[in-house]
Amino acid sequence: MAEAQNIPAGSTTAGSIAVAAESTVATRMSAPPSFDVADFPVPHGREEEWRFTPLERLRGLHDGTAVATGDGLRVEVNAPEGVTVETVGRDDARLGRAGTPVDRIAAQAYSAFEKASVVTVPKEAVLSEPIRIAVHGEGGTVFAHQVVELGAFAEAVVVIDHTGDAVLAANVDFVLGDGAKLTVVSVQDWDAKAVHVAQHNTLVGRDASFKSVVVTFGGDLVRLHPRVSYAGTGGEAELFGLYFTDKGQHQEHRLFVDHNTPHCKSNAVYKGALQGDDAHAVWIGDVLIQASAEGTDTYEMNRNLVLTDGARVDSVPNLEIETGEIAGAGHASATGRFDDEQLFYLMARGIPAAEARRLVVRGFFAELVQQVGVADVEERLLAKIEAELEASV
Repeated sequence: MAEAQNIPAGSTTAGSIAVAAESTVATRMSAPPSFDVADFPVPHGREEEWRFTPLERLRGLHDGTAVATGDGLRVEVNAPEGVTVETVGRDDARLGRAGTPVDRIAAQAYSAFEKASVVTVPKEAVLSEPIRIAVHGEGGTVFAHQVVELGAFAEAVVVIDHTGDAVLAANVDFVLGDGAKLTVVSVQDWDAKAVHVAQHNTLVGRDASFKSVVVTFGGDLVRLHPRVSYAGTGGEAELFGLYFTDKGQHQEHRLFVDHNTPHCKSNAVYKGALQGDDAHAVWIGDVLIQASAEGTDTYEMNRNLVLTDGARVDSVPNLEIETGEIAGAGHASATGRFDDEQLFYLMARGIPAAEARRLVVRGFFAELVQQVGVADVEERLLAKIEAELEASV
């Protein structure tokens, strides 16, 4: 069941569990999924999926006024031997296999990109080094598409690193063959004025395992929409997220896990810290267990730590169940300030208040940083957290 604890003024935490008699996938969006922009009305901000997003800060991505300007984006892929990296046109059959756009910006991004990047790991390949994709904004507005595909029983780690300044709308597809194992680490470390809106689509094959670690620090507005569905039984998905929202930033993570196949698992854990006036974090966790998905085991959790006055959190976990034949399902959400007892315990042992505060935040994020599994990336994230805390002193 949903839980809410120590919610400060200006923050909201809500959750729901619904049991339905027939498929309600369409209730998760204002219109059915479509690759056609015309199938989505221009949002006005009162729709359920847009009510937390400041539309005026999207730079025209939502209403069609945004126009691609020059290259604007430099993408470099560093892949181990045996991995195929291609730049393809819009007619490539591999594009869009993992999922269909579910809102107007995702459809606009799909309709407007010119070239897509496709990274392919052959079947049974086990990579000893991560695939690194560096995405650097060089100003302007960009529409992009990225595909990462693993053959059957392949294993890989992909690190996608976003830096620089851009207004970016993108779709990113992850396709896992049967028995494949993929870990994706997506880091949003944009400059202060960047806008990044993306839909991440994952199709998990039979007995395949997918782990996503989303880390968001920079940017004026970041809105990410990770989505998971299953192509066969026995699939597993783990969705982890870490965000640190500063003064004036809007960071929004909207998860959707579609349990459309029997005997699959999912687990989502997102944690955020906020500081500064008008820092706004939004977490939406939607899980749908369809009538055909017997034996599903799923859980989702969101935790938020408010470090200063003036910050706001909206946390909404939702669980929709269409069959009673499940292994387990649950969700939780909590938003609060520092635990005074923890701070007192540390300070009573001679640790200064500022250092005690840092230790509490480090401990709060520790389990998620460890999920990255790439040493240099973990070190960078810990250093970034330290820098964020130093800025608040």
